[in-house]
Amino acid sequence: MAAITASMVAELRGKTDAPMMECKKALTEADGNMAKAEELLRVKLGTKAGKAASRITAEGVVASYIDGTRGALVEVNSETDFVSKNDSFMALAKAAAELVAKHNPADLAALGALPYEQDGFGPTLEDVRKGLIGKIGENMSFRRFKYFGGSSKLASYLHGSRIGVVVEFDGDEAAAKDVAMHIAAMKPVALTSAEVPAELIEKERSVAAAKAAEDAAKAIAEGKPVQSDEIVAKRIEGGVQKYLKEVSLFNQAFVKNDKQTVEQMLKAAGTTVKGFTLYVVGEGIEKKVDDFAAEVAAQVAAAKAAA
Repeated sequence: MAAITASMVAELRGKTDAPMMECKKALTEADGNMAKAEELLRVKLGTKAGKAASRITAEGVVASYIDGTRGALVEVNSETDFVSKNDSFMALAKAAAELVAKHNPADLAALGALPYEQDGFGPTLEDVRKGLIGKIGENMSFRRFKYFGGSSKLASYLHGSRIGVVVEFDGDEAAAKDVAMHIAAMKPVALTSAEVPAELIEKERSVAAAKAAEDAAKAIAEGKPVQSDEIVAKRIEGGVQKYLKEVSLFNQAFVKNDKQTVEQMLKAAGTTVKGFTLYVVGEGIEKKVDDFAAEVAAQVAAAKAAA
C-alpha cells in the first residue's frame, strides 16, 4: 500500500475543499492515486462544500460559555434559519464557544486550528466546519468571537439563539443577569453617554440637522416665521442629548421597572457593571433578497423564448 504523506493530503484538500481526514481516507482507499481519491470524494461529498463556500451566511446562532471568570461569546453563521436549528450546527457553535473560553485564540484562523472532532470529522474545528458543509450542503462560517478572562464575574443571557449578551460585573449575579436581559431587549451601544462612538453621534447630529433644514424649508413655503440659527442649534443639540440617553445603558429606563434607570437599579443592588458584549445574528450582513415575482417573470420569458 502506498504511503499517504501530508503533502498528498494537502494537495487533495486544495483541489476539493474537503476536510483533511476525509482526504486522508480517500487517498488510503485509492492507494495513493490522486485522481481516484478526488473522484471518491466527489461521490461522497459532491461539490457541495466548494460551491457553498461563496454563498452568504446571514442566519445562524450566538453561543456562550462561562466557567468562572473565563468565558466566550461567538457567532456562527449559516445560509438559512433551517440549518441554524440543525443539531450538528448547534453543537459546532457550542464547541466553538468552549474552545474560545479555554484557549483564547488570537483570531478566527487560530480558532479554526484548535483540536476538535464531531460527526466523524476532524481533527480541527475548521475541518469539522468543512465536513458539515459537505454533509449538510450549506455554507457556514465562524463570524466573530469575544474572549473574557479578566478578574470580573461574568453573566450571560441568550434570547433564543439569535441574540447573546455577556456582562462583566462585580456584585450580585441576579442583578447582572437582569442587566444582560435588559441589554438584549434595549440594545444599548455603550455603558455611558461619554462612551458612545463619535461616528454614531455625528450621524445622529446630521439627521437632526437635516430635519431642522426640512422644517425651515416647509416654514418658508408656508409663509411662516423661520426659527433663528441659535434656536435651531439648540434643537439639534437637544436631539443629540436625547439620543445619547436612549443608547447608553446606565441612562436607559430599566425594563423590569421603568421608574428607575439601569444605573439606579445597579446601585440599589450593590452591583457594578464594567462592560458588556452584545451579538445579534447577521447584524451588519447584507442579506440576499429574492424577488419572487421577477424570478417567475424571467422563467416565463425564458419558456416563451424556447417555444
